[in-house]
Amino acid sequence: MNYGKYLFEQTKRAKEVKKNQKVTEIKEVWLSMTIDVGDLNVKAKQAQKFLAQGNKVKVSIRMRGRQMAHSNLGIEVMQKFFEIVKDSGVMEKQPLTEGRNIWMMLAPAKA
Repeated sequence: MNYGKYLFEQTKRAKEVKKNQKVTEIKEVWLSMTIDVGDLNVKAKQAQKFLAQGNKVKVSIRMRGRQMAHSNLGIEVMQKFFEIVKDSGVMEKQPLTEGRNIWMMLAPAKA
């Protein structure tokens, strides 16, 4: 077999494999601790769209000033958000507090 033909076949196979791959991205949705119901629904709808496309969603809250003393309120906002989105995604990581940020990771629901 010709070595040039062999290399051509290898690159052709590599392109075919790469074409069939599904790359999952991580999309991010920012919330506020003082977010109202309407805004929460808008953000949830956006997250549902990301999950329907097969992407993971990172939900984040940045705490400012005195909000640091009441991080439990931010976790409650995260739980409310997940209750809205739970039919289209699963919670991959529970809400976690790291410094000034609270975040959780959502993954698409297996169909």
